[in-house]
Amino acid sequence: MSIEVGDHIPNSILTIMNDQGPQPVSTADYFGGRKVVLFSVPGAFTPTCSAKHLPGFINHADDFDSRGVDAIACVSVNDVFVMHAWGRSAHAKGVDMLADGNGEFAAALGLEMDASAFGMGTRSQRFALVADDGVVTQLLVEAPGEFRVSSAESVLSVL
Repeated sequence: MSIEVGDHIPNSILTIMNDQGPQPVSTADYFGGRKVVLFSVPGAFTPTCSAKHLPGFINHADDFDSRGVDAIACVSVNDVFVMHAWGRSAHAKGVDMLADGNGEFAAALGLEMDASAFGMGTRSQRFALVADDGVVTQLLVEAPGEFRVSSAESVLSVL
C-alpha cells in the first residue's frame, strides 16, 4: 500500500553528502518542523531525470522559497557518491541530494518499482510530494513512463 495524503513520512534513514563526507539523516529530522518538497527519480544521470526533472527544481528554487517551502530534496535509489556527483554536475544549488541506497525508503513509501528490464533492479517510482512537518499534504505519482505531474511546474501549481 502506498503512502497517501495525510500520512506521516515513514521513519527511514537516507544519506546526504556534506563537508565531512556521507552523513545519515533520518526522515524524522529532515522533514520535522518544516515544509519540504521531495521529488523522486528512478536514477541519477538518466535521461529524463537529468534533462528535465532535476533542472526544473533547480531553476524554480526561488519560486518554491517564495511559496514558503523550506527545503527541496531529490531522492533516488542510488548511493550517496552518485547522488553527490550528479548534484555537482547539475549545479543543484538549492536542492538536497538524498541517497536511498538500498531502496528502503521507496519501499516504506510503497512507491518502489521493478526496473530489472532496464538492468536497474528495484528503484523508486517517479513522484513528488509536499510534506508539512512530516505529514504529506500533496502526492503526485507519475504513471509508468510519464513525466508530467511530478515536474517542478506541476508541484508549484498545487502550492
